[in-house]
Amino acid sequence: MRRWVLHMDMDAFFASVEQLTRPTVSDRAVLVGGLGPRGTVAGASYQARAYGARSAMPMAEARRRCPVAVVLPPRGGVYQAVSRRVFEIVREISDVVGQVSIDEAFLEPVELIGGSTDDVERFAARLRERVRTEVGVPASVGAGSGKQIAKIASGLAKPDGALVVPPDQELELLTGLPVRKLWGVGPVTESKLHRIGVYSIGELAALHPGDVTSLLGQAHGAELHRLAHGIDDHPVAERAEAKQVSAETTFDVDITEPVRLSTEVGGMAEHAHRRLVSSGRAARTVTVKVRDADFTTISRAETFATATSDLGSLGAAARRLISVAVPPGTPIRLVGVSYSGLATSEQEALFDSPAHESESEPVPDGESTPEPAPRLGHRPWRAGDDVFHPENGHGWVQGAGLGRVTVRFETAATGRGRARTFQDDDPALKPAEPLNSLGW
Repeated sequence: MRRWVLHMDMDAFFASVEQLTRPTVSDRAVLVGGLGPRGTVAGASYQARAYGARSAMPMAEARRRCPVAVVLPPRGGVYQAVSRRVFEIVREISDVVGQVSIDEAFLEPVELIGGSTDDVERFAARLRERVRTEVGVPASVGAGSGKQIAKIASGLAKPDGALVVPPDQELELLTGLPVRKLWGVGPVTESKLHRIGVYSIGELAALHPGDVTSLLGQAHGAELHRLAHGIDDHPVAERAEAKQVSAETTFDVDITEPVRLSTEVGGMAEHAHRRLVSSGRAARTVTVKVRDADFTTISRAETFATATSDLGSLGAAARRLISVAVPPGTPIRLVGVSYSGLATSEQEALFDSPAHESESEPVPDGESTPEPAPRLGHRPWRAGDDVFHPENGHGWVQGAGLGRVTVRFETAATGRGRARTFQDDDPALKPAEPLNSLGW
């Protein structure tokens, strides 16, 4: 019987949720992320992406590229709430679901076994329509005979579209795509394939299996060669939540230069950060692992007072640790960066430096970090803060300064609202629960 796997991916999820709950910016460029000098973009709307802004980019660079963008701080609790509502629909409509992160999942509906392309297209349209009308955020859906094709198809369908790839068209689709589109092909594998003149998935598929395994190793090479031929029997299933996210790389030639090592660690910190943000979580502990030419492995860890998803802070910690872990001139063959002590929300740190440093292994998972506490006494308002006024209801800060604050009173349920300006110490203006911006 023909197998159909679907991949659903919410489009520009963090920015889409902000556009949903702040209707005034629903059609504007939005950047979500840290507002400080080391801030990083956690999400960018498609309007912002048109200017070249993207996730994981330093916020300062993104704002230079997109000066018209509205910049908002992340609100993890709101994103989690929207995600839960979306996946309630997904699990209602499909009996087999494998959620990958806060904003994407694979589905293998029993009702589609042996179904036609038209059946799958109708199913995808029904799923997207329910998510759009019942929650209010856009989603793209891809479908094919396996998880690999489904994920590629959803990426090609973005934004806010659907693409079903019939079995007899899968190889044609794969052939012209770059090898980096395959699962398991990262920068190191891509570089090895490029060195032998393999740039597309079709070129990889044309290689003899023995040549691929000689270059990439038996297990990894055989798996990539199967995927390049469209052979994908990976099951769709829920997976246990990871206790850490990490990235590492092995160098073709040992490196000894401290500057090069710091750069490589920064790159691994960025790769791990993408996985952290994709999972909708923040981390308290940064760990750096290095392996020298004698295969001796050393790890060093640093723990923050509160969980964070800010790439600037996490990357800086990784670079500090590598300078401590590796004496100058030591030949290094592998570096890795991992984040642990994961939490589903983050608390803004009061100080730039971590509260504790340790050379031990990462602390166990299981700690939960609360949302920022309401203001105690009068503190300056910042753009994006959720506020409540007894006469005007729920709103958000559009701007503040010179003793005044402008608030736009609106939620996802109200549509575009009016803006009013107050003295920033007006006693009627109070911090509000961000979830109330959903209007549920």
